[in-house]
This record gives sequence, structure tokens and C-alpha cells, in this order.
Amino acid sequence: MRIAVYCGAHLGLDPAYQEAAEKLGRWIVEQDHELIYGGGKLGLMGVVADQVLASGGKVTGVMPEFLAQPERVHTDLTRLISVNDLDERKKVIMENADVCIALPGGIGTLEEIIEAYSWARVGQNNRPCIFYDTHDYYQLLQAFFDQMVTQKFLSEADRQLVLFSPSLTEMELFIQQYYAK
Repeated sequence: MRIAVYCGAHLGLDPAYQEAAEKLGRWIVEQDHELIYGGGKLGLMGVVADQVLASGGKVTGVMPEFLAQPERVHTDLTRLISVNDLDERKKVIMENADVCIALPGGIGTLEEIIEAYSWARVGQNNRPCIFYDTHDYYQLLQAFFDQMVTQKFLSEADRQLVLFSPSLTEMELFIQQYYAK
């Protein structure tokens, strides 16, 4: 499988975020998966890509031309795809991914995984969407999604299309069950 990973171009305050990115990178290779992501070498983006490469895995980066500055672009990737803009990057990543996972990150990370989940709700994305919830980073968002259900803005069935978890084992089971439906 090709795993799309959305994450921060910064490391964040808690060292656990970097540890989670390394752990996810190792898991991707151990499961014989490939990484597809934004193509950067900074922050958690660089950490997860470096770990996949160091573990002998394959990494595809998708980088918009306007961000392709030497200090940002990861030059050691298996494959780097150059695109015109962020919308095209999201489209290319989604078309080439089998699973969408968000590590901690900022607004861009949130926007990308929310779009993938939103597309799943309307039948335009058949990929599991997962928030790798390191140290409860996404706890408030999970509570908000649950509130959407109780307030009847999100169905319980649609809420089940997304997983919040700190466990790679639980994530793997979610992926397997998602495809078994």
C-alpha cells in the first residue's frame, strides 16, 4: 500500500511528535508499504521520510514549484513529483495513496486530512483516514467530531469513516477492516 502522510513542516514542541514520525516511518517499511507525502525535508515531514528511507523503504514526494527551494525539498527521495500548486499536490497525493494518515501538524496538515475525510463522506475517497493521535494532539478535534454527531450535523456512520488513535496496531486493524467492508 501507499500511505499518504500529512504532517507538520515543524517538529513541534513535544519530542513525542518526532518519535511518532519515526515510529510511523518504520511501520510503513515493516508492513511493506510506501510513503507518499509533500516532499519536504523540514520538520516531521523530513523525519518520517528520512525514517522510511533509512529503513530501506520507498518515498514519493509531491512538491509545488513555488515551494521547491533547496532548503525545503528533500533531495534523497525515491521519486519527486513537481506540481504547479497545492491543489494539484493534494490531488496527486490522493490519487496515489491507499491510506491517509495525519501526524501532528498545523493548518495545512489539518486542511489536507479534513479534505480527504470530507471526500470519503461523499463517496469521492475510498481510503481510510486516520489521525495518529500522539499525546492527545487531536483530542479536541475528536471531541468536536463527536459533538457534530450528537448535534446531528454528522451521522454516526460517517463518523466511523475516520479513526483517532495513538496505536499503530489499532490503525492497522482499522485499515484492514475498512477494506473488508
